[in-house]
Amino acid sequence: MHAATYVGNGTITVGETEPAAPPLAGHVQIEVAFTGICGTDLHILHGAMDGRVTLPAVIGHEMSGRIAAIGPGVEGWAVGDPVGVMPLDWCGTCPACTAGHQHICQNLDFIGIDSPGSLQTRWNVPEKVLVRLPESLRLDHAALLEPVAVAVHDVRRAALRRGEKAVVIGGGPIGLLIAVVARHRGVQVVIAELDAARRATAAGLGFEVLDPAAVDQAAWVEEWTAGAGADAVFEVSGSAAAVLGAASLARVRGRLVIVAIHPQPRPVDLKQIFWRELTVLGARVYERQDFETAVTLLDSGEIPANRLITGQVPLADVADAFRQLSEGKAMKVLVDCGGEN
Repeated sequence: MHAATYVGNGTITVGETEPAAPPLAGHVQIEVAFTGICGTDLHILHGAMDGRVTLPAVIGHEMSGRIAAIGPGVEGWAVGDPVGVMPLDWCGTCPACTAGHQHICQNLDFIGIDSPGSLQTRWNVPEKVLVRLPESLRLDHAALLEPVAVAVHDVRRAALRRGEKAVVIGGGPIGLLIAVVARHRGVQVVIAELDAARRATAAGLGFEVLDPAAVDQAAWVEEWTAGAGADAVFEVSGSAAAVLGAASLARVRGRLVIVAIHPQPRPVDLKQIFWRELTVLGARVYERQDFETAVTLLDSGEIPANRLITGQVPLADVADAFRQLSEGKAMKVLVDCGGEN
């Protein structure tokens, strides 16, 4: 079989590897159809996570495929079933797990980062991480399942209600998906994004879009909300300036949701948080119910998959997918891993 392997120094290679071993008890083997490349994968390639990944590392966690083999003790699944994966393997014994928060286990194995991922033709995973897909859902569209689940979790954490107003700072794939999921719930959304191409994509999906370099965001939001401020503000950009300014966009007792990964401490406007009695929320990964909702949204066509998937490359050209994303030339690139699609 073939696999894409991160070997350090900003390098990912593709080559033939030993055939995948038969799945162990409680595991299945997936014939991977598509794997999406995300910002976390870029962070790995650029060396930002070298202290976490074990080299050489097969990465990738946004995927779709079909079951190719079933290990002993696995029930309720059949060879050929279309599946996605919720790539979280938790310990079940730490304080977070025993409190019911297994998705942010203190000993979490994020599959595709901490253990081998889906940028390979065959992939063995625990049965418990499988997500059942309907046959009606195209496998290329289903590769968006994981990022859609991220967005569903983020919106759910914000406790948005129909008729509320939200600001999404950052119009990349996750920012757009948050906006789509929020709009599906009846929320009015504006997206703030510096990149002209991303603003055009968001506008093409029917969203109000701001250029933070050209508009006073706080003044615009104040006018948009008749002086109240937004009910929720999602920080998805990863920008220090965005974090500093986010609190000024929220209403009294509004919610500030931190979605982006900030590897360094950021200045925060604590006066606004105090003055407006804001709630600051972290939103990390997802839970099983978020995947179930994501499947429904994708299968119904609510997620504009064709607009978000801007490229597709074979596994042999995976380095090109990383290049396109690093240079800002694509929104979401899928890698065709060779499985039935």
